[in-house]
Amino acid sequence: MQLVAERQSTATIRAKLNYIVDTGVPPVSYIDWPEEAHKAVPAQYQLHEVAIHDGRPIRDSFELDTHGFEFVTHDTRVKDFTDEGERKRIYDPEVEALIKRTSGASEVVVFDHTVRVGDEATRNATGARPPVKGVHNDYTENSAPRRLREIVGDEAAERRLAKRFAIIQVWRPIRRKVVIDPLAICDARTIPPTGFILVQRRYPYRTGEVYHIAYNAAHLWYYFPQMERNEALVFKVFDSDPTPPARFTAHTAFDDPNTPADAWPRESIETRTFAFFD
Repeated sequence: MQLVAERQSTATIRAKLNYIVDTGVPPVSYIDWPEEAHKAVPAQYQLHEVAIHDGRPIRDSFELDTHGFEFVTHDTRVKDFTDEGERKRIYDPEVEALIKRTSGASEVVVFDHTVRVGDEATRNATGARPPVKGVHNDYTENSAPRRLREIVGDEAAERRLAKRFAIIQVWRPIRRKVVIDPLAICDARTIPPTGFILVQRRYPYRTGEVYHIAYNAAHLWYYFPQMERNEALVFKVFDSDPTPPARFTAHTAFDDPNTPADAWPRESIETRTFAFFD
């Protein structure tokens, strides 16, 4: 089978990924809302050791609608990814052009950036968020169109929802190569339609939903070791069209057992976009 051939074509490591356990009780978390944090219903997780394949040797074989992701070389003119003005002026147009090229979308709109930093002191000083070590997908069937309405307004959203739209993200290092906490991503063809656990994320100003993913031995995982600043991972986290093999992508940061003890902390940015199709 083709999937078996792809498994055998790449080097692998073995690492433990944090999968959610379905307890039957919907998890709820509170984000930037310490006054309500006592109401949280924590999710439960279990570590599973899996094979994670080096995707670099077959990087050109990945397709967004088939596998759920593509790995690209993507030069940027951005000097400081923490500068909101520079991101808007320079990076947003760069990302929009990249998503058009990889997805075939007729229009792309950047609507969010999240900077993630592994070092706690730096996070506290800059307001960055930590890497997410839990297998997840960032939007659900309900939260994706809801987010569209929140960003563009009800009237514009109804017009957009009449045609296909997707939420596609771009993940990249922002300074040095990523050594600690690399990103693993699952071949969408190996994710069955079961095991998607809804996790509610409540903010002071809105409520979001994400899927965390339960363990399945069929999952086929890839990563791209030591990603550089001029490299990016493009992946789809929602598609209103149910026909492509990839509608969602399970992904997570993980502990690479080969990471040097003196490696610098991860610094990365993920950019979320709406991709609209004619």
